[in-house]
Amino acid sequence: MKRAPAAAKINLALVVGPRRANGLHEVVSVMQRIDLCDSVEVEPAETIRVDGFRKDTLVRSALAKLASASGTNEGWRVRLQKRIPVAAGLGGGSADAATALVLANEALARPLPPDELAGVAAEVGADVPFFLAPGPKLAEGAGEELRGLDLPQDFWVLLALPRRGKKISTAEIYRRFDELGGAAGFEERRVALLDTLASVRRPRDFASFPGNDLARAAGRPALIDELVDWGAFRADVSGAGPAVYGLFHHRADAARAARGLRRSARVWLVAPVW
Repeated sequence: MKRAPAAAKINLALVVGPRRANGLHEVVSVMQRIDLCDSVEVEPAETIRVDGFRKDTLVRSALAKLASASGTNEGWRVRLQKRIPVAAGLGGGSADAATALVLANEALARPLPPDELAGVAAEVGADVPFFLAPGPKLAEGAGEELRGLDLPQDFWVLLALPRRGKKISTAEIYRRFDELGGAAGFEERRVALLDTLASVRRPRDFASFPGNDLARAAGRPALIDELVDWGAFRADVSGAGPAVYGLFHHRADAARAARGLRRSARVWLVAPVW
């Protein structure tokens, strides 16, 4: 049996462009892992089976695609221990799928090389390739074009998930984004983000990143402004939400904000991980 953590992510920036012919949107995103993790265990089995999270689809799909790509009849039993909130914009399902892919691939008699494994991951979901290898990354295309980044890691992250309110599906948020004409000026916003990214030296430089393009379509949670009021030097929606994050220089300030927000939101005080 092989076991590994599957770390959640936040989008330190997310610029969204037009819809492609395949239905996916062009994106430019700065993605950072955080130490809120699921646990993934993988062992050989006669068939593909996933225990611990009955709503899983991504892990099962990932392993089926791995078996096909490797030309084997391998089966695996996966045990998931979920800690990352589901459907919150934190990439928990994608992280689980990528971690399962890495563990299962390592156990093959002839493991797929990294580029082929990345191709399998991209077939599972746009965010899955990001989780195959460590480090923050710039994601472009539909999220599958990745470039490693050397970003400062000396800050604290306060995650907040509203206790009330209905989760809007990612598909619905992108539909609203299109209706609002959100893709207009994409190239200009893309260039502006890349220029800002090139000048990042300290955590406070993240404050110059543009706001998440999906925030308006998601209803821009009031928690964003509340986190700023509590002292976050940057606060925004992660992915398509509804999770919101605030970045803090000092743990004590983030902990104070966590105490202040507990009545209205579930909160996690975490740090970046490579």
